[in-house]
Amino acid sequence: MIAYTTIGTNDYEAANKFYGELFLTIGIKQIWANERFTGYGTGMDSPMFAVCKPFDGQSASAGNGTMIALSAPDKDSVHKLHAKAIELGASCDGEPGPRGDTGFYCGYFKDLDGNKLNIFAMVPPAG
Repeated sequence: MIAYTTIGTNDYEAANKFYGELFLTIGIKQIWANERFTGYGTGMDSPMFAVCKPFDGQSASAGNGTMIALSAPDKDSVHKLHAKAIELGASCDGEPGPRGDTGFYCGYFKDLDGNKLNIFAMVPPAG
């Protein structure tokens, strides 16, 4: 249902370096870019994650209560992406691990601009 998600940045080059390296960890690449907007994904006909300079020219800010969830294929990928995000300068906002007893396994981080992201996988529930 979601075609793409866009986050604003105050340092376009740093944000693209961060997301370019982070997404390579799971085989996602830059698929489209211009001087103010870069999209990452597997193809133009699939969901895309985008980084942009705000259109109105004002400073970008992270929304309180706003979060983007990135799907991972398994627990190991959740740990790998979370660790890579932290290595690239993100701040941890919740270590990877199970949340509840439904098989929802995730880790949280805030990117260089303070945007909150979640990396999750559905795994067989413990027990």
